[in-house]
Amino acid sequence: MKILMVCLGNICRSPLAQGVMEQKIKKYNLTWEVDSAGTSGYHDGEKPDARAIKVAKDKGLSIEKQISRKITKEDLYYYNLICVMDAQNYNEVKRFSQLHQTEANIELLLNLVYPGQNRQVPDPYYDGKFEEVYNMLDIALEKFVASQLSVH
Repeated sequence: MKILMVCLGNICRSPLAQGVMEQKIKKYNLTWEVDSAGTSGYHDGEKPDARAIKVAKDKGLSIEKQISRKITKEDLYYYNLICVMDAQNYNEVKRFSQLHQTEANIELLLNLVYPGQNRQVPDPYYDGKFEEVYNMLDIALEKFVASQLSVH
């Protein structure tokens, strides 16, 4: 499985989600691939937010080598699953996908484990709640991977 994690700027939520998923891939010895991108391109070429790097490091993850980038048309074709953090960015990726006439599998990340509830991963950029976001992602991605493993 090839998964793309998407948020607005690709410096807080999606880099954390990528780091958490990389940890799950390693933990379960999976051949999956994961990357992250943003819908805005505001931070193209930048490392993740220092607060995201710190929370990840505190949890044993290394995300400081990630580089922010904007989602591309090629991403829509390459990834089996595009996990978006919130409704605004979900709508943006859906619009982008329709513009390029793709059948990309785009989901709100938390709908993978809480189907139909449209829960959002809040942006910690302004309120600093990086640890809460990390915990939310860790629980959700653990449940998602477990559900995939039980299917196969």
